[in-house]
Amino acid sequence: MAARELDSVLTYWFDTLKPADWFRKSATLDADITQRFASLHLRLANEPLDAATLSTSEALAVVIVLDQFSRNIYRDKAQAFAFDAKALCLAQQLVAQGRDQQLPAQQRMFLYMPYMHSEELAVHDDAVTLFTALGFANNLKFEHQHRDIIKRFGRYPHRNDILGRTSSKAELDFLQQPGSSF
Repeated sequence: MAARELDSVLTYWFDTLKPADWFRKSATLDADITQRFASLHLRLANEPLDAATLSTSEALAVVIVLDQFSRNIYRDKAQAFAFDAKALCLAQQLVAQGRDQQLPAQQRMFLYMPYMHSEELAVHDDAVTLFTALGFANNLKFEHQHRDIIKRFGRYPHRNDILGRTSSKAELDFLQQPGSSF
């Protein structure tokens, strides 16, 4: 993959888009990301990745493609979550190497998002530490909400239908509550 392609991911995400675009559902935005980045996504999804072979900014771009863009390209499909583990592994490598500290806080936030998307409680324990140190109160609040769901159910119930998992009665009851899905 060319460094120029990965630079274009960061330019698009942090300069072209506005922060309000990052977490909202939009068919127009989904189509734009798909048109611009689906081929890059496919290549990254199918090649081995190692943080040692990427600059810190390149690794961040890969994480954004596999974690954030997956949710846009594959909205309401199981593939939206299929690349979470790969994005998390790369993010964990950067954090273990201390390279996350090379990034500005707003960019670090997206390096940490795969932790929030994980269905592993231990990963959320790490996420609480990372988001606490980051200092963005709203992100920390959302991480605590995500962690509480994982602690309670061991997974995200709002993913069950898409992933073909059977929901328990407790999960179905939970999903009827406001704010139960992200």
